[in-house]
Amino acid sequence: MAEILSALRSLMASHSPPLHALIVPSEDYHQSEYVSDRDKRREFVSGFTGSAGLALITKDEARLWTDGRYFLQAMQQLSDQWQLMRIGEDPSVDSWISDNLPREAAIGVDPWCVSVDTAQRWERAFAKNHQKLIQTSSNLVDEVWKNQPPAETNPVIVHPLEFAGRSVAEKLKDLREKLAIEKACGIIITALDEVAWLYNIRGSDVSYCPVVHAFAIVTLNSAFLYVDKRKVSSKVSSSIQENGIEVREYSTVSSDVALLASNQLDKDTGLSSGQNGVCESGTCEAEEKNNDLIWVDPASCCYALFSKLDAKKMLQQQSPLALAKALKNPVELDGLRNAHIRDGAAVVQYLVWLDKQMQEIYGASGYFLEGKGRSKKRSRETMKLTEVTASDKLEGFRATKEHFRGLSFPTISSVGPNAAVIHYSPQPETCAELDPDSIYLFDSGAQYLDGTTDITRTVHFGKPSEHEKACYTSVLKGHIALGNACFPNGTNGHALDILARIPLWRYGLDYRHGTGHGIGSYLNVHEGPHLISFRPQARNVPLQASMTVTDEPGYYEDGTFGIRLENVLVIKEADTEFNFGDKGYLSFEHITWAPYQIKLIDLSLLTPEEIEWLNTYHSKCREILAPSMDKNELDWLKKATEPVSA
Repeated sequence: MAEILSALRSLMASHSPPLHALIVPSEDYHQSEYVSDRDKRREFVSGFTGSAGLALITKDEARLWTDGRYFLQAMQQLSDQWQLMRIGEDPSVDSWISDNLPREAAIGVDPWCVSVDTAQRWERAFAKNHQKLIQTSSNLVDEVWKNQPPAETNPVIVHPLEFAGRSVAEKLKDLREKLAIEKACGIIITALDEVAWLYNIRGSDVSYCPVVHAFAIVTLNSAFLYVDKRKVSSKVSSSIQENGIEVREYSTVSSDVALLASNQLDKDTGLSSGQNGVCESGTCEAEEKNNDLIWVDPASCCYALFSKLDAKKMLQQQSPLALAKALKNPVELDGLRNAHIRDGAAVVQYLVWLDKQMQEIYGASGYFLEGKGRSKKRSRETMKLTEVTASDKLEGFRATKEHFRGLSFPTISSVGPNAAVIHYSPQPETCAELDPDSIYLFDSGAQYLDGTTDITRTVHFGKPSEHEKACYTSVLKGHIALGNACFPNGTNGHALDILARIPLWRYGLDYRHGTGHGIGSYLNVHEGPHLISFRPQARNVPLQASMTVTDEPGYYEDGTFGIRLENVLVIKEADTEFNFGDKGYLSFEHITWAPYQIKLIDLSLLTPEEIEWLNTYHSKCREILAPSMDKNELDWLKKATEPVSA
């Protein structure tokens, strides 16, 4: 790590102008949350492997900013050359730079790896001290990364209409109608899941996310896909072109954005006007004269492309595809429901297997009974169960299910103190062995052709303490309260977040992460633009019918244990007795199916309504999952979902 910092500082000193600091973001050219191995630059320089964070390297300091999900992990992974900066507690990176670096300091960043919003916020902060944000002409980290992985060249695949639910032609027509309304002549689409959704394509360029490294530009007349052409077979190319989309090399997006800015891009293509669009019967030319804005989403468009545009002819607002993608069509919703049934079956099969293993190997009392583990002598080392071998078994159960295409994120399989690390990622060399006397939390999900899943359950195979039970029950109460919410149209996720926290707040407890995120349809496991969170951005988009969102409160005691419960919900119209203000009301439908461990619940803390909800949910679990179970699994599931009373 010291050599990397030294090499970067040498490049910073020789840069023109010399750089006082270098910012290394986590993001790739598309501002993705999860990036390919080649794009893990922040991880390479810092050693911190979390998905969110930002590194700052000055002449004599190195600091890393990350959020509450990763405080513990960062403290464990950063060397003594790095200082952890806690987002929400310490000064932000722009404030720190403004206050601590010299007047007129030059701060470098690769403009491809930073969004317009972020870069402009930094520039405003730096201006106070006449500091400047310098766009480096190359990525300095790439220059010192000797064994940087090569770019991915995985094939582009067409996502069939039977799973997508809407054709590319329909999506392009809707998009062009939105362009016309906003008086825009074109839009630059940079978010990988938006490109994949719009063009009904998928890929495997980023682990766990079925996306392709690609940009898109759509005008009133034309549509372009910028991708490494080696990834596109002749058959896929024909399918794409049939939808009026021209395939161009990934690297040409920069020059084509410049052409778009000078109104030359459509003239540069041989595609006919009006193909798959709203412009027909000669109306395109008339519209073009009035529509001269170029639409960019400042949250996802990189600063490099933005810098090629004329600020006066730009429409900076959220991509219209973000909301369109979040509002699932009926085919996508049915697919998600079916995917979650298969996924729930895999989770139950895993719990049945794990319960048996914990009893046989460790002498645990098991999933149903309370008692301290009886130490058993293992006959051979291979019988040892670790966080990794257990999660591999879970993946094995999922892999047997129809339409399985892989995991949707690295499984968080965590025992005892590791469960307190919110986004813990077990490694084979360092992971813990399962312990019958400790809590076990597993947060996992899969990619199926018909939907993406994400579920968390927390279990104990021995005797949980009264404190652990009280904490688990508080988390469950918050989980139930949010899932049972009924609210008027126009309500955002910021307003609902408190519902999941109130039972914890009563004890002076809380958690440092949001409560819910959208989920893709065979796309990214974290999907916006909506979320349920205390963070201000949760106010930006109201929750709407046919959106998906997770319900995942938790509680974590550093060095001891962690608890989280997570289901995926679909937002639906509520059937209320009244309709005040003619607003219309919304509620949630659970589509995740797996039992909550009764042994961890202090039933005396549940209200009669909560007990009724729990019994009803468990009854549905039995009914929905039974056809996927063998006799042994079904017997276990029946026992796990028996009705309870206070």
